[in-house]
Amino acid sequence: MTTLIGFPPIADKSATVLILGSMPGEASLNENQYYAHPQNKFWYIMGEMLCMDPSITYEGKQETVAKAGVAIWDVLKSCKREGSLDSSIKDSSVITNDFELFYSNNNNIKHVFFNGAKAEKEYNKHVIPKISLKHSHIEYYRLPSTSPAMAMLSKEQKLDEWMIINKVLNEI
Repeated sequence: MTTLIGFPPIADKSATVLILGSMPGEASLNENQYYAHPQNKFWYIMGEMLCMDPSITYEGKQETVAKAGVAIWDVLKSCKREGSLDSSIKDSSVITNDFELFYSNNNNIKHVFFNGAKAEKEYNKHVIPKISLKHSHIEYYRLPSTSPAMAMLSKEQKLDEWMIINKVLNEI
């Protein structure tokens, strides 16, 4: 079983929203880009929410989300997994990212949105017990996964649920 290493966050100090996945899939790891699988709806959704052309360069996408006040990261720093499915992650291999340090360096984060159930589960299990009370103001929401493995919802249905991020961004 292969040990996978995730990416650093896409984050600007002004970010108020953090979107967390679990661990990049094979296509993302191969491309060294978040949400690189062509059937993943993440960049489509970001494009619709932020009026961004999803066909722009990856660097352009990073700039656009950062300027909008959105940070992107994963709960897991590393894990062992065959393939791309969250269900294939070996629980005993999970190492989480350092959220205490991240929140201290990005202290404007007020809302965390989980891209699917696995990200939320791992965060609640491994991160919540470790972070200090000074971060207790953060509000958490689980959204449907943008992954092609989450085929129960259409891209339009996913977008409808993800639009809560725009609401939160506009309130701040």
